[in-house]
Amino acid sequence: MGLLLAADTRVGDVARYTFYAGWGVVLPGTLVFRALRRRPHTLLEDLVFGAVTGLVLELAAWAVLVGAGLQSVAVGWPLAVVVPFALVPALRRHWRVGGYRRQSLGLSWSMAGLVGLTSLYYYLVFLSKFPVLATDEKSRLFGDMPYMLSLAANAKQHVPLTLPQVAGEPLHYHWFTFAHMAMTDMVGHIDLPVVETRLLVPAFVALGALITAVVAQRITGRAWAGPLAALLLFAVGEFTAVYPNTVMSWTFGAPAIRLMSWSSMSLTYSQPLLIALVGVVADRLRRVGPGDADGPSGAPEFGRGAFVLTAMFATASSAAKASTLPVALAGLAVAGLAVLIRTRRIPWTVVGLGAVIAGAQLFATAVIFDFESYGLEVLPFGNIQKYWAEPLEGRPVLLQGGLVAVVLIAFFLNHQIKLLGAVPLLWRRRLRLNAEQWFLLGAVVAGPAAYLMVNGYNASYFTISAMPFGAVLSAWGYCEAFERATLPRAAKSALAVGAVALTGLFTWLSYRYSADWEAFLREHTGDGTGTESYTPLLPALSVAAAFAVLAVLVGLLWRLFSRTARGLRRRGGIVLLTAGLTLGTPGLALDAIQAHESPWDGSWVMPASQVNAARWIRSHSAPSDILATNSHCWQYEDYADGLPCANYRSHWLGAYSERSVLIEGWAYAPRLMSSSNGSSASGSPFWDTELFQLNEAAFYAPTPDVLNRLHREHKVRYLVVQRMAGAESPQLRNFAKPVFDNGRVAVYELS
Repeated sequence: MGLLLAADTRVGDVARYTFYAGWGVVLPGTLVFRALRRRPHTLLEDLVFGAVTGLVLELAAWAVLVGAGLQSVAVGWPLAVVVPFALVPALRRHWRVGGYRRQSLGLSWSMAGLVGLTSLYYYLVFLSKFPVLATDEKSRLFGDMPYMLSLAANAKQHVPLTLPQVAGEPLHYHWFTFAHMAMTDMVGHIDLPVVETRLLVPAFVALGALITAVVAQRITGRAWAGPLAALLLFAVGEFTAVYPNTVMSWTFGAPAIRLMSWSSMSLTYSQPLLIALVGVVADRLRRVGPGDADGPSGAPEFGRGAFVLTAMFATASSAAKASTLPVALAGLAVAGLAVLIRTRRIPWTVVGLGAVIAGAQLFATAVIFDFESYGLEVLPFGNIQKYWAEPLEGRPVLLQGGLVAVVLIAFFLNHQIKLLGAVPLLWRRRLRLNAEQWFLLGAVVAGPAAYLMVNGYNASYFTISAMPFGAVLSAWGYCEAFERATLPRAAKSALAVGAVALTGLFTWLSYRYSADWEAFLREHTGDGTGTESYTPLLPALSVAAAFAVLAVLVGLLWRLFSRTARGLRRRGGIVLLTAGLTLGTPGLALDAIQAHESPWDGSWVMPASQVNAARWIRSHSAPSDILATNSHCWQYEDYADGLPCANYRSHWLGAYSERSVLIEGWAYAPRLMSSSNGSSASGSPFWDTELFQLNEAAFYAPTPDVLNRLHREHKVRYLVVQRMAGAESPQLRNFAKPVFDNGRVAVYELS
């Protein structure tokens, strides 16, 4: 609350969002979840699973309300759940539930601390950086935020969504996030820019952390595995040994920490849905293996309602983030195969769960994505083979083979460092795992494997989608290793202090010396020019090698001293494991420092004149009105010297007017991205030349016939002139009515 107010969020908006979250998500979701699960476990579990269930119900309500044109009564949709639960005697008992197990104070305080830490992080890197609305002509905004805002605005009027920047163009994309944002606006009556820039991110990160803790505790049977899994997922980043870590230095695709936030809201929204799915699937997998039916923690099974919950969470996940269900399905396939080999019986529970999730995947692929690939293609090692590309003169075979191996090591170091905790679990059990452990492990392997097999930048989201599975498995293994070490209280405190100290030291070293070290490596490796294909990987590899040598030396000394100091025996492993897991912890702090020192990285100018003009149109038009504009470029300040636009990512008009535009920016059109390897088709020309020429003629060579065609055939009501793109013809006011002009942007009305 305090951080939101410090970021100039109005108290009224916070109050309305609190009402919306309680009335529109948590209340209906908790009632339905209670009706589906067999017996209560903890109040926290009911509330967080209930919140995720409420997100699924909200999607169904959105489709009905928007499809039927009933947006004005959206605030009343929870009554469809509340009334039956109030009137039907069999459902009425779910209003008041007893028999909850109390959570420990340690869990409560640790989760409060983690949520506070992540909230502070997002305040530093996001909330305090970007205004809700542009305040002057030099205001800036992260590049894709206007696009995401325009999709949320489109979701207030269209089922399914269309591309706001090209009116009527189908949008085969994972757009469920933006349906949720639209419902936040319609139910809570909160302006969409406030939802996007202030409220959604901290709320969903908090929900993601809490559902992770609940699921990890339920699966592992250890209360403190919950906070540890949440910490690994939301606060431990990649091992890069590079500062600053900009887009240009991302070696293996999108990094998890930065993209669990404002720069990929679809990922932020999808995380709780995926983690809840992991929880219910793992719960059902208990039945296909030996052990306590109520699980190691004594948590009661969800019962048959788990299949309904699986269907709900899988369907919502399918088009929340396209990479989630393939990873979950792969993990389930591994679990099923392991059970089949062990028992020589078909695990029908696994088959049933797989059928439900596969059905959800088929729904998304066929109905939402229309089998659109977005340029992804099967090409083994296509994303990383550039790092072992041979020079013109070639390399010896052995050297080339060694380089391939080193690149793969760098990949696993970069993204998988937080999974070290799983190693003692797998080692001790000699891969004799329970079905739920096979499920987690299969997904952990499937995510990186998909990245290595499928070419395209967006394939990195497969790796990130595997992280929730890995965080739970890593926390599970770490907890078992920690328990076997049987540390006295003083040693536990020393271990915690040492982990914090190592984090601080590594953060300081990375901040202070990584740039110098990188420059040194570029100068003294390869041909001395720093242009070898593997050069970007050298900082991480060299630092990892240094840590490995240090670990060996410390291990030898530990073994030597443990001969006389019995307290050291059998405890070196947990120290080494703790140190290894801390190698990814500097990412959070370094990202916050980078946001302060390079405040505009990844952002572009969003002038107040454009925002104000678009919002004037929103106030003076109907949602069905179509706009036309001469603004197609993402930032005309880059082309002020008369250079032609080379980046057709203009999204501001569709975003802030909340209206569809005949042709604005088309770089994210699915039909173009499919031919650009999943990247934005920023330089591709518009595909309908005749329509584009008609659009441009309306501004630069207007005639009554041109404007009539726009109005009659394409339903255009307003012409919006962005004068940085080009001043309109003086003749335009003779054929269209000027209704707004602030010097930089002018608006003309057609009738």
